[in-house]
Amino acid sequence: MNGQKVGGLGMDVKDAWNTPRKYKIPSALLKPGKNVVAVRAFDNYGGGGFHGAPTEMRIFPAGRVAAAQPLSGKWRYLVEWSVRQPKELLGKEPQPPAGPSNQNSPGVLFDGMIAPLVPYGLRGAIWYQGEANVGRADEYRVLLPTMIQDWRARFRSELPFYIVSLANFMARSPTPQESAWAELRNAQAFVAATVPLAGLAVTIDIGEAGDIHPKNKRDVGQRLALAALARTYGKVLEFSGPMLESAKIDGGKIRLTFTHAEGGLKLAARSGKPAGFAIAGADKKFFWADTRLEGKSAVLSSKSVAAPRFVRYGWADNPEVNLVNSLGLPTGPFEVEAK
Repeated sequence: MNGQKVGGLGMDVKDAWNTPRKYKIPSALLKPGKNVVAVRAFDNYGGGGFHGAPTEMRIFPAGRVAAAQPLSGKWRYLVEWSVRQPKELLGKEPQPPAGPSNQNSPGVLFDGMIAPLVPYGLRGAIWYQGEANVGRADEYRVLLPTMIQDWRARFRSELPFYIVSLANFMARSPTPQESAWAELRNAQAFVAATVPLAGLAVTIDIGEAGDIHPKNKRDVGQRLALAALARTYGKVLEFSGPMLESAKIDGGKIRLTFTHAEGGLKLAARSGKPAGFAIAGADKKFFWADTRLEGKSAVLSSKSVAAPRFVRYGWADNPEVNLVNSLGLPTGPFEVEAK
C-alpha cells in the first residue's frame, strides 16, 4: 500500500491460490486523495491474475464492512517474468525450460505415474482431465485418442476408457456466449463417441463456479460406475443421460430427439422450465430458446430467430442446464446443425 508491504503468502503455502486474503493496513500508510494498491503475484501454472469474486476485492475501515470501498475493476499490470517467451523477446535469449522436476514438462507425468504400471494388467481406465487443454479443443480431438491408442498398445489390452466431461466452472453468463470450456467438453464427447470402448460421464451440473476442482466426487463416481457396469460388465441398466439423436427443422422451430430418455425427457429437481438451449440462424448469432418438452423430444423456437438452423445446449463455461432423464442423469453440452 503506497509502496509499503502489508502482507502476503509464500509459494510454499498449500492451496495459496484458493486462500482468502485479508490484510491489515496501518492507518499511517493512507493519505487523503489517491492511494496506490499494488499486488505481486506468482503463478507457476496458467495465465496468472486474481482469483475470486469481484465483490470480495474491497478495502474498509476496521469493523466497518458497510463502508467498504471496491477494488474490483480495471487494474494496470506488468508481466515481470514469464516461462513462455513473449513476442517482444523473440530472437533474444530464451527463458530457461521448466526442467524434469516440473509436472508440466513433456513426459514427466507419464514416466513417473504410468510407465511403472505397464507390466501389470488393467481392467480399464478413468480419465478425469481436460482443464489444462481448454483453448486447444481441436488439438485435444487428436491428442486424447492418440494417448488411448498408445496405452492400449503398451498394456496389450483394449482397455475400456471412461472420460469425465469437464464440470461447470467460473461465472455464469446471462446471454449465450462462446466458450472454450464448451469446446473442450465437445471434444471429450467426440472422443467418447468415436473411439471404440470409450465412454463419457457428464458432470455439467455438479461443478462449482469458484473451484476448478469441485468437491462432489460421489456423483462423478456413480456416473462412471453406471457406464462401466453397463458397457464393460454387461449389466442391463441405464447409464447415460439423454443423448441427441436427431435435429430437424420444422418451420420456424427445431425439434430435437433424444435417446436414453425412456419415460420422456425430464427437468432436474426444483426446475421451472427447460434451460440451457440456444438457437441461431445462418449467421450463428445465438439467442435463448423457448423450449417445450414432448416425450423424447424438445421443440425449440425464438422470436429473435425467424429461420433457426443451429442449436447449442449448455454451451458456456458455467451454463444453467436442467435436462435429465427419469433417473436424473443429465444431458451433456452439444452443438448441432439441424437439417
